[in-house]
Amino acid sequence: MTRTTWVKIAVGVIAAVVLVILPLNSTPYVNQQVGLVAAYAVALLGLGVISGHAGQVSLAQAVFFGAGAYTTAIFVNVGYPEVVALVLAFVIPAAIGLVVSIPAVRLKGHALAMITLAVSLVADPLARRMSWLTGGAVGLRADVAGAPEWTGLADDQWRYYVAVIVAAVAFLLVRNMLTGKLGRRLAMVRTNEVVAQSMGIAVRREKATAFTISAGLGGVGGYIFVYTTQYVSADSLNFLLSIMFLATLVIGGLRSLLGPVIGALFYVYIPVLAGSVSPEQSSLMYGLAVVLVVLFLPAGIAGLFSRRTWRRLLRRGRPAAPDPDDVTIDGPPRQGDANVISPR
Repeated sequence: MTRTTWVKIAVGVIAAVVLVILPLNSTPYVNQQVGLVAAYAVALLGLGVISGHAGQVSLAQAVFFGAGAYTTAIFVNVGYPEVVALVLAFVIPAAIGLVVSIPAVRLKGHALAMITLAVSLVADPLARRMSWLTGGAVGLRADVAGAPEWTGLADDQWRYYVAVIVAAVAFLLVRNMLTGKLGRRLAMVRTNEVVAQSMGIAVRREKATAFTISAGLGGVGGYIFVYTTQYVSADSLNFLLSIMFLATLVIGGLRSLLGPVIGALFYVYIPVLAGSVSPEQSSLMYGLAVVLVVLFLPAGIAGLFSRRTWRRLLRRGRPAAPDPDDVTIDGPPRQGDANVISPR
């Protein structure tokens, strides 16, 4: 193994140890914040599948996030086990995503963005009107079970571990998927659809598959959110949340597994940082971060951990190599230069 591989393994082991020890020495508030980071990271991971790897713009990730959250709250309150609620939180949003993607992939251009925009604008008011199911504007409280007695953990510590483990499994599965055949097919679709079709790739099917997986992962993020906060409201379906998901994913990195984690950290902790200075500055920080990332870090903040990004940045600071065909005033004349008068 190379030195870079060993460094990645060491960093991963250190991060795992920190995540295991952290809830045992922190407050319930900190544990809940980390659970929220895990929830948003999985939702951004799903958005990265469709927007980063498949090259399609989706503006409805908050809809699938909210659908998974409502599914979890409803089925847990009815009495279903949390494991069953987790499976349904993936299946139901994935089925909705599949239905939405079928007409979208048949159209050209930014059809998926327009259709998901319409879905996102309809979902919030629809959830508020269906108060018999969603609790309306008040929302739903989820009766999530506490920590089992045999663990000896507090409820917030147990929910922390569940959130982190579910998120880690989701990241591992997506990593294996994107490094396999599906990831290569999505890369071809993103690069050139005509070439992909000529190579026998079913472009529509691949787009629909990516969008279905993206929606399902959004639902899993909603599950972690409800498991951590024990509450869901129509705000989880808000169109502005979809915009924030897309913005934070751009900041973190569209096609990097580290990007969703960085974006989730940014989304959770920037309001806390802005609140300590001025609550009105949160939107300004988001906008400034997006502009700076687009201008200087096309691969997002996660690109800073790539050697390719550093090579590109170093090349920008180097002076351009002189052209051998250029004629300088101070240099001696060369034979064959038509515009140079040789001295007598």
